[in-house]
This record gives sequence, C-alpha cells and structure tokens, in this order.
Amino acid sequence: MPIIEVKHLTKEYDLGAITSLKDNIRHTLAKLQGKDTWQRERFKALDDVNFSIEEGEVVGIIGHNGAGKSTLLKHLANITKPTRGEVIVRGSIAPLIEVGAGVNPELTGRENIFLNGAILGIPKKVIQSKLDEIIDFSELEQFIDTPVKRYSSGMTVKLGFSIATSMDADILIIDEVLAVGDLAFQRKCFDRMEDLIKKQGKTVLLVSHNIRQVARMCTRAILLGHGTITRDGDPSDVCNEFYEENNRQILEHVKNNKSEQANQELLQLVDVSVVSEAGQNIESIKPGDALRIKIIIKVNKAITKPEIVIGTHTTDFVYLTASSTDTSERPIEQLSAGKHTITLEQKHYPIKAGVYGIRVAVFDQNRNSLYSGENLNFFTVEKSTFESKEPPMRLISIASKWLVE
Repeated sequence: MPIIEVKHLTKEYDLGAITSLKDNIRHTLAKLQGKDTWQRERFKALDDVNFSIEEGEVVGIIGHNGAGKSTLLKHLANITKPTRGEVIVRGSIAPLIEVGAGVNPELTGRENIFLNGAILGIPKKVIQSKLDEIIDFSELEQFIDTPVKRYSSGMTVKLGFSIATSMDADILIIDEVLAVGDLAFQRKCFDRMEDLIKKQGKTVLLVSHNIRQVARMCTRAILLGHGTITRDGDPSDVCNEFYEENNRQILEHVKNNKSEQANQELLQLVDVSVVSEAGQNIESIKPGDALRIKIIIKVNKAITKPEIVIGTHTTDFVYLTASSTDTSERPIEQLSAGKHTITLEQKHYPIKAGVYGIRVAVFDQNRNSLYSGENLNFFTVEKSTFESKEPPMRLISIASKWLVE
C-alpha cells in the first residue's frame, strides 16, 4: 500500500483584492443576502494532480517558479487544505518546507527541539536521547539556549534541518533548504540525506532548483508545469526533459538573457558566433567535433597586452571550458583602434549532448576587467548513437576503448 496517495488534487486561489472599505462592506452584505456580486478571477496552483509514492522512495519534484511545487508539498504536510481532491498520508511527516518553518522564534533552540518532537508524537525520553546528536549536527551548541528570533536565517535552517532529519518520522519533506548555509554545512546535509536514503530507507520528497542534485539523490522525479504533472519517472529522463524545456526557453529569449559588463569607452563586443572550418556560422556540432568560436570586437582606443578569455557554460552556469590568449604561442601585444576578429579553435569538444552558452572576458595588462559577458550566444552538441548508450550522470563525453581479458 502506498505511503502517500494524491487523488485529483486541485488548489485554487482568488486573484486580485477588494481595495476600498466601501467595496468590502458592499461585497460582504451581498454575500450575506446570497448575492455574490464580486466575481474575482480564480488561479489554479494545482490542477487535478494524481500520483502515489511507495515507502522508501526518494522523489524529486522539479519545475519552473510558479509550477506548484511548494503548494504541493504544503498539502502533503497538511499545512493547507485542497479546493478539491484528497491527500492520504500513512505515516508521520517531518516537514522542512521553508526557512524557519516549524520553528518558534520566541523559544530557544533547545525548547524548539522538544516542541518539534512532541508535534511528531515522539516521547520526551526519546527526544532527550537524541538531544546531543541534534545539537552537535546543528553546530549551535553555543546558542542552543538563545531564543531563535536572535538567530540568523542560516542558523535557523541548521536547527530546523537537524531536528527534521534526526527525528524518527516516516516521511521527510524538504523544500530547497539544502542550498542554504555555508558550504561545509551543505556537505553535511548531503551526507545526512544519503544516510537517510541509502541506510535508513526513509521516504523523502525533495524540491530543488538544483537539478543535478535531484538526478543524483532521487530514485524518481516528478516534473510540474502550470499546476499539472508533465512527466513522472526515472530522474535522469525527467531532469533531461526539464533541461531541454529550459534550453528551448533560453534559446527563444537569448537576446534578453545576455549578461554583460563593459568599459564602453575602450571597446564593445560586436558579435559572437560558432563557425565551421570554412568560417560559416553554424548552430550545432557533433559530439567530439572541433569547436570554433569567433568574436568580433570594436576597440576605440589601443589596448596594450590585452588578455582575451573565451569559455563555455551550461544553461545553469556550470563553467565547462575557458581558454586564454595568454597561453597562445603568440600572445596579443596590442589591439589597435578598429574592429578585430578573434577565433578560438578547440580540436575536440568532449561535452555530452545538450545546449551550451558562450562567455567572453577581456582584461588589460594589469588584469583589470574591460569586458565580461555570459549567455552571449548558444550552440547545440547533437545526440548520437554513441551518446545514447552512455550513462546519463556525466558532463564529459569521451570515446573509450575497452579491453576485457
């Protein structure tokens, strides 16, 4: 029997607001008389959502902002009620929906540990036995008897995460909190999550914009779009579909997605393109082919010993490559006033199939930035037969030779 069942779940909200006291009174009187004269537009945050989760599954829920992810989790945690449909949960839940959720700011950290345990129905003796473990993991021993309202947001998340993952709840619901806190604590969170998943077999629901995190940690993924489920299944397949959907949107709005900072008095970037060996503009290359990136810059005043860096990145800004003219056999001694065409050629671009962006930076001889930009143009690495057989959890695609004896 599933530990969670969601049946025809729909959640609607009223859009807009009654702005004047007069309108508010008139609307209230009309409602008392059975005459609802004020019809506001309804928005469906969730629209007839259906799925079930088995015990021990680790399910990632992904989608763009406004897709309904957090609304769904709040229904699963019984924080809000549906407009229609039902949610059946068979087991106790430890929700960590947002920063500070479930933590009373007026109480101390220690008091919040006992409060949260009591809410989950855990006996006081059991909470007491886990107290040292929770305090140690949270790294808040010095502040554990201080009211939480004096904590920073990062400290509050540390406490909330430590409580939620230390209590013996059947289901753990986490919304984006793994991205909060310093890097060392994030590493501890990942290790704790993997322990819950692999060793303790907990049922976990994870909402995250870190799609690579979902693909790595989850056994299943659900893609939400405009309040409905558009894909449910293997994390790699679902995450790849989300990437492709995201890439299509980026390509449609490439001009609006440029991020540039420049010293306009000295130079402007005129054009960025990917070209073939013959110098023709192209939009895609085959896996492992050469990558040639051509830029045209307009220099307004001569620049002595400049450094030009051209690199590539994923659509979620994981930097993949970066090449500098300073490593060339003939570094640039001077760029005179006028237009200049610079082409970077990489004989073998070993990145897996997908859509990638181009970034450019220009520095003077003292390493002062004259220009920097990302999302300047995009190109596609095409899928191939070799690509389709390779494992999905990778960024680099390298042809390999195997010898089995």
